[in-house]
Amino acid sequence: MMLDFSKMILTKVSFDPKLFHKELRKLLLWLGDDRDEVESLYEWCNENYGDIYGEIISEEFKNFGYLD
Repeated sequence: MMLDFSKMILTKVSFDPKLFHKELRKLLLWLGDDRDEVESLYEWCNENYGDIYGEIISEEFKNFGYLD
């Protein structure tokens, strides 16, 4: 449920790098320690926006300790 909401939000703000970055950060805070949801979101982000926002995605997931 939260994953679907996260995808919807990121899709709606995907036109703007700053908004995408801001919303991704908020969603990662919101998902917290739910590793399965975070992993699914990471995979989805890379599949859908990795070519455009790959650096932002990697940066935020690293900042939250989800990537080494």
